[in-house]
Amino acid sequence: MLSTAAVLRAARPDADLILSMDPDHMPWGPLSPDDVVARVIAGAVAAADTVPGGAPDAVVVPCNTASVHSLVPLRSRFEPEVPVIGTVPPIKPAAENGGPIAVWATVATTASRYQSDLIERYAPEGRATPVACVGLAEAVESADPDRVAAAVAYAAERTPAGVRGVVLGCTHYDLVDEEITAALGGRPRLFTAAHAVAAQTLRRIGAEPAPDAEPTGTLRVLSSGRPSDLPKAALAYPAGDYLAKGPSAD
Repeated sequence: MLSTAAVLRAARPDADLILSMDPDHMPWGPLSPDDVVARVIAGAVAAADTVPGGAPDAVVVPCNTASVHSLVPLRSRFEPEVPVIGTVPPIKPAAENGGPIAVWATVATTASRYQSDLIERYAPEGRATPVACVGLAEAVESADPDRVAAAVAYAAERTPAGVRGVVLGCTHYDLVDEEITAALGGRPRLFTAAHAVAAQTLRRIGAEPAPDAEPTGTLRVLSSGRPSDLPKAALAYPAGDYLAKGPSAD
């Protein structure tokens, strides 16, 4: 969630952010859909409970796996009082930019009907190649450069030459976009969801971007419901370092 949170912080430096992480149950890919729903709701409720009245301005789900399985039950629980904003792999804008494209995602998301439907809708007839990025999300979580390099290389080798765009279908991948670009020879354009999700969040709460606002927004981190700090691995990435430099809510 670091990339989306960092874009929100840049757009509204005065906004208070609560990052609800779930390291106790990661990775989510092998979990059943019901288990993913349970974990997402638990994280959202834990975050909401830190806000007076239990009603944050919005619940943002900056994860494709969580969004695929959990948006309907989350919206049933929080809306209409609290808008819920999910994350959709940016296949549509990548296809509109001109094909062919590749869609990098986790093994679970690559195999999902959800992603297949998006490809069929926006990039049919072989214009999109799904690429299952084995181990890349876990490598990003570890912040181990060697693991990241190996996982990126694995996915790059399975990406057809000549693609014009690469969809980053997991928000973890945003954190290593430079490594991905280098592995692909600097040619295809990368498409990420962070800016679109942040923009939709501001629209849903009726707020305008105010990047020059006073940087008074605080950061609160929950680790499987417990008050915590940003994990050390997060600080290895510019987005995590940027978030950590703001004021803490604790």
